[in-house]
Amino acid sequence: MNQLKLKQALEHFFIEDIGDIDVTSDYLFAGVHGGEVVFEAKQSGVLSGTAVIVIGFQMLDPSISVQLLKKDGDVISQGETIAIANGEWASLLKGERVILNLVQRMSGIATMTNKAVTSLNSAHTRICDTRKTIPGLRMFEKYAVRTGGGFNHRNGLYDAVMIKDNHITFAGSIKEAVRQVRKRVGHMVKVEVETETEEQVLETVEAGADCIMFDNRSVEEIQRFVKLVPPHIMTEASGGITLKDLSKYSDCGVDYISLGCLTHSTPSLDISANVHMNERRD
Repeated sequence: MNQLKLKQALEHFFIEDIGDIDVTSDYLFAGVHGGEVVFEAKQSGVLSGTAVIVIGFQMLDPSISVQLLKKDGDVISQGETIAIANGEWASLLKGERVILNLVQRMSGIATMTNKAVTSLNSAHTRICDTRKTIPGLRMFEKYAVRTGGGFNHRNGLYDAVMIKDNHITFAGSIKEAVRQVRKRVGHMVKVEVETETEEQVLETVEAGADCIMFDNRSVEEIQRFVKLVPPHIMTEASGGITLKDLSKYSDCGVDYISLGCLTHSTPSLDISANVHMNERRD
C-alpha cells in the first residue's frame, strides 16, 4: 500500500474514533508505561494488514515499538501470535480498536480470495475483485485481494472504461459507444465492454475493445463466446458466480473471473488484541 495514502486514511479513522481525547485511557492510565498489545489469530486464514499495525501505532506515538512475527500473505493458524506492540498504555489503547478492525477486515478478504483461487484451480484464469467495496476502505480491501493471491480490476471510474448496458442504450450501439470514448480517452486507458449475447460479443470485437466481459453467462455460453474473441482481446466472466460453483469455471477459457463477494460479503477474520501491563507510573 502507498504509505502516504495509508497515513492519510489512518489519520481520518483515528480522528473519527478518538476525537479530542480518549476520556477513558488518558485519564485512567496517564503516565503508565510498560504495556503491550499482543495480536493473536483466533481462527486460521491468510494475514493482511501488518503495515496498518506498524504505521498506525507509530502515528499515535513514535515511542511505540512493534515486533512483527508474521508477514502479509502468511497462512496463520489459530493461537499463533501475529505481532506485539509495546509502549505507553494509553497510546496503545487509543489505536488498538481501529487497527484491529482493519487487520481483521483485510485478513478476511485475503482469506476469501485465497479460497477462491484454490477453488478455481486454474493455470490460466485469474481471480479479480470489483468496485463493490466499502467507501473509504477500497485501498485496504484491494490490497487484501492481492495479498490473498488475487488481482485487482479497475480501482475506480477514473482508470479504465467499462461500457455497460445503460451506456450502450444511450450511445445507440456498442460500436458507437467505443468510438466515442476512443476519441476522448488517452492511449493508456483500457476499454472494456459488458456483453450478454453472441451478437454483442462479435460487435465488441469489431469495435476494437481491449476487454470483453461475459455478464451472467453459463459455463457453456462462456466457452462458446471465448472462441469468438481473438487472443489480443482479454476476456472476463462476471455475475452469478459463487465460491461454491467456482470449480466449474476452471477450464472455461476466460482470462479473468471477477467476484464481488471478495469484498462486499466477506466476514472478518477473528483476531484478538490481548493486553498485558507491566505497571510503572512516573
